[in-house]
Amino acid sequence: MPFKINDIVVRKSHGFDILFKVIDVIENRGVKHYLLHGITMRIVADAPEDDLMPASMSRINEYDEPYQKKANYLIKKIAESKDLKRRGMMRSNRSEPYGKPGTVLHIDGDEGYLNICLDAYKKANIEAHGEIVDEEDQPDKVLDLLNKYRPDILVLTGHDGVKNSRNYSDLNNYRNSKYFIDAVKNARKYEPSLDDLVVFAGACQSNYEAIIAAGANYASSPERVLIHCLDPVLVCEKVAYSHINEIVKIEDLIENTITGSPGIGGLQTMGKFRYGAPKAKY
Repeated sequence: MPFKINDIVVRKSHGFDILFKVIDVIENRGVKHYLLHGITMRIVADAPEDDLMPASMSRINEYDEPYQKKANYLIKKIAESKDLKRRGMMRSNRSEPYGKPGTVLHIDGDEGYLNICLDAYKKANIEAHGEIVDEEDQPDKVLDLLNKYRPDILVLTGHDGVKNSRNYSDLNNYRNSKYFIDAVKNARKYEPSLDDLVVFAGACQSNYEAIIAAGANYASSPERVLIHCLDPVLVCEKVAYSHINEIVKIEDLIENTITGSPGIGGLQTMGKFRYGAPKAKY
């Protein structure tokens, strides 16, 4: 059956494993293919018409429940950790301390995902600026956006995917990894230090090794798995609320994500949270 833009579908060939939104219809010699974006997973794929089925409403409602439960748990865990740190500072200071977490510039190729992420930053009391930029345009625009916002943490994400699972070393085998790599390289022209500007880059199945080699602190995807749309936010929250004199434990950061070590990895990095005292009276 024909599908329309924004229809929610599943693929028969992959066991109906992921919910996709149709974003484009491509017709070649009378054969229709559809370009697909993951609903909660940061993957882009294409499929012929006969491989797709419309997703039922019950399937749509059930699909994201386990991921959302874990995301809510992790966000709550971060909030509890922040409260414990604040109480620890109060015991060592006569006056109640206050603090400033790191600021975030989140550049995303997907408007829907960006809005979900900005809402999560807001709940975590992190100052975050969001910009919708197609993956292929991120290398050209990242410098101007860094100069505009001057963040502590930069996120470069959107959608990605491996075209052929037999060759993980060829950059041309990835839909958008080369754009994330070039954007990271340009960001490092703005700030070479990995501790002064913390960079997360990548999406589903991205070329993790090449993105890290380009200068990112954190990236996806070590085992070329799918990552959740909130994984970059959870990485940022851990860095933003870790003290500037502390190295963020990479094991703790990975544990703090939905995907875990198959999808997220990186390098030792200093935190971005600054304590202050006393708290203003007025």
